[in-house]
Amino acid sequence: MDIVVAVPRHPRPGETIIGADSFRTPGGKGANQAAAAARLGQRVAMVGRVGEDDAGRTLRAALNDYGVDYAAVVETTETPTGIALITVDPNGENIIVVSSGANARVGAADVKAAAPLVERAAVVLLQLEIPLGASIEAATLATGTVILNPAPAPTDRLPLELLAAVDVLVPNRSELAELAGVPAPGSLAAVERLARSIEGPRAVVVTLGAEGALLVERGSSTHVAAPTVEAVDTTGAGDCFCGALADALARETPLEDAVRFAVRAAAVSTTRPGAQAAMPARDEVSARA
Repeated sequence: MDIVVAVPRHPRPGETIIGADSFRTPGGKGANQAAAAARLGQRVAMVGRVGEDDAGRTLRAALNDYGVDYAAVVETTETPTGIALITVDPNGENIIVVSSGANARVGAADVKAAAPLVERAAVVLLQLEIPLGASIEAATLATGTVILNPAPAPTDRLPLELLAAVDVLVPNRSELAELAGVPAPGSLAAVERLARSIEGPRAVVVTLGAEGALLVERGSSTHVAAPTVEAVDTTGAGDCFCGALADALARETPLEDAVRFAVRAAAVSTTRPGAQAAMPARDEVSARA
């Protein structure tokens, strides 16, 4: 559950500032990505956990509203639903602190229980807001395209066992730097060099915010610029990108064209507040072509 406060600027360490009224909105990286793909017309199922509380019931209801199969999103009694505390400045930039809650209880057993869903999926979309073992299990079971969004950024190197099972790795600049254990790259050339240093995935797509994305494959690289929009809130834009990329690849769109589609979708999502509520429909993305 996202708890969002608009602020005149982000506070410095030790500082208290006054923000606007808070509001709660369904979030979570996995649910955001699932909602994004479902809003674009895909059949989507999600595996995960929520607490046995009001927030958990609200999140499952939201998935249902977007048409996401949430049967494998189970309730756990020993911990509350995860929350994200988010501040958003006038430029739409955000700072986020996550309390994982039930997300931290998602394990390989949950994935095994949903094995038929994972095995028959055209695309399996993974992120790191759940324990690594669950993502490794899902990547191992998958027979379709595997996308890994390594976010939140891992504090340790990801195991080659997981990276070798990934078809498309989708980090942002800072996540790419964490994966490689070096400072964040500045220029596109530096981003490309760092992306090529990651062993395992057949392609790396680095999201660059307002600069779009850089697709790096074995023999080529392509910079996809983002359309100019008036950003209101960038919360969930990266998740929108991942959900849209999954949607496009499930439709057997070539990877470069899929990245172009995902860049447009993410740009549209920044033009309104919230995460899941901001995910665009297909006609809205097509209008940006």
